[in-house]
Amino acid sequence: MSGAVEARIAELGLTLPEVVPPLAAYQPAVRTGVYVYTAGQLPMVQGKLPVTGKVGAEVTPEEARDLARTCALNALAAVKSVTGDLDRIARVVKVVGFVASAPDFTGQPAVLNGASELLGEVLGEKGVHARSAVGVAVLPLDAPVEVEIQVELTDEG
Repeated sequence: MSGAVEARIAELGLTLPEVVPPLAAYQPAVRTGVYVYTAGQLPMVQGKLPVTGKVGAEVTPEEARDLARTCALNALAAVKSVTGDLDRIARVVKVVGFVASAPDFTGQPAVLNGASELLGEVLGEKGVHARSAVGVAVLPLDAPVEVEIQVELTDEG
């Protein structure tokens, strides 16, 4: 049964996806005490990257912003995989985003706003977080964006 957070996701016209399977030797999310840390989430949709390449070259900043939203949604799915219920999120503590960037691209913060805004739309004040937006030369599978989140849960239950 879905709770208030998943109802809000549906209200936004979105669907919480299945957890993206790991590409290597790691878990999509790990829980320790009242915290959940996700692995870096690529903008996979039904097992595939909809776009590949560098932001500022093959990928527009607007496309990358939308892909960052998808990454954040995939991160929420990873959180749910270890908590069973997104309503247990007390707050998003930190978001770290990586943008595969053309050499002259400097708009990483605007790209990562896609993830930050999605978390705010879904979680309200609980979605307000600290963040890093980092430009990198390349990401796995030539993905344009990768996002990881850290959340605090309401209890250790």
